[in-house]
Amino acid sequence: MAIRSTSENWVLDRAEEVAGQWAAAARTNRLPDPIPTSGKIDLIQAVDADGRVLAASTAARDRPALAQVRPSAEDRLERVRDASVALVAIRTTPEPDAQVVLAGLEWPSYLRGYLLEYVLGAAGILLVGLIGWTSWTRMGQTLRPVAAVRTQLAQITVSDLSLRVPVPDGHDEIAMLVRTANQTLDRLDEAVTQQRRFASTTAHELRNPIAALRAELEDTLAHPDEVDQLGTVRSALSVTDRLEAIVGDLLVLAHLQADDPAPRERLDLGALVTQEATHTEGMPVTVRAEPGVWACGSRIQLIRVLGNLVANARRHAETGVEVSVTSAGGRAVVAVCDDGAGIAPADRARVFERFVRLADGRRRDSCGSGLGLSISRDIAHNHGGTLEIEDSPRGARFVLRLPHSDRQPPDCGTPASPGGASARSGP
Repeated sequence: MAIRSTSENWVLDRAEEVAGQWAAAARTNRLPDPIPTSGKIDLIQAVDADGRVLAASTAARDRPALAQVRPSAEDRLERVRDASVALVAIRTTPEPDAQVVLAGLEWPSYLRGYLLEYVLGAAGILLVGLIGWTSWTRMGQTLRPVAAVRTQLAQITVSDLSLRVPVPDGHDEIAMLVRTANQTLDRLDEAVTQQRRFASTTAHELRNPIAALRAELEDTLAHPDEVDQLGTVRSALSVTDRLEAIVGDLLVLAHLQADDPAPRERLDLGALVTQEATHTEGMPVTVRAEPGVWACGSRIQLIRVLGNLVANARRHAETGVEVSVTSAGGRAVVAVCDDGAGIAPADRARVFERFVRLADGRRRDSCGSGLGLSISRDIAHNHGGTLEIEDSPRGARFVLRLPHSDRQPPDCGTPASPGGASARSGP
């Protein structure tokens, strides 16, 4: 309809220009006969008040008046649309006997009836169909790799995470999606493998003391008069202490891995170390702390780390433990040193693995869980820090490094993701 309206208006505008030109000539009695034409407006007539044709163009000479229309004296212009002709009628003067000049042309064939609408409608339907077919075909080609990805992913289960999705050629979004899915599967496979290994190790660590406890209790029941029952109770309590320590540390590990951020605050590490050294019993601890060494973190978790390190050093020290608190390179540094036998370089990585207890550690503390150093390193990593064993002239030297904090809460920071923590443990 817009095309038809535009075409009609163009024709009538041209006709109005021509009619106006010859109406001006008629007012001065300078209207020729035949009336010359130029362009597409070839039907021109001058009609008197009775409808007689006074002058006409060659194409309109043998025709009666093109239209029985007479514009009013006020408007003096009228546009005429009918099925075959497009006309403009202009009244030369307001007088009753004024001539009327008619100018126009026969409608083009495509504007007669509804042929234009039919043609454009059919073309539109064909175009929409072509676009739809092209889009469907293109979408099918694009989504075909997605169907393959879906089929492959449906075959992947927790029991078998080794399968991977074939990566299609190219670097489009589908290929990038498949690569990301495979990377996610790699991480999931590694995490599940670690969890299975940890579950197996945990079951083994729990089974051994439980089996020993059961054997001892069964022996006491079988030979009540031949065993030291009080000693059996003491031994059972010792095993229970070890089981309790293991379960407690497992709960701590579960909490760390649950991405449950603990409240953080700005802490004076020197004060925390001094508190831990003076409020616990054991081998004497010497603390040398620089003033103003601050770290941002969970008070409970950092006290646990410092307590583990000090307690571990006390168990292995011969005469005493030294703890220093300093700052270097934008880091708060806590070094815990003992004067014991030390840790061999080959064992320095192993002691941070879960449930790993060196022979000397088992001898000195039979109730340990083997998770203390692992938990300590995980906490350090969660705080954006590190926990390492460094060379020392004598004994072992554990060094905790944390980001130095000069800010007060709430700008203290947020916990790092537990995914950044190592999955290792220690004695």
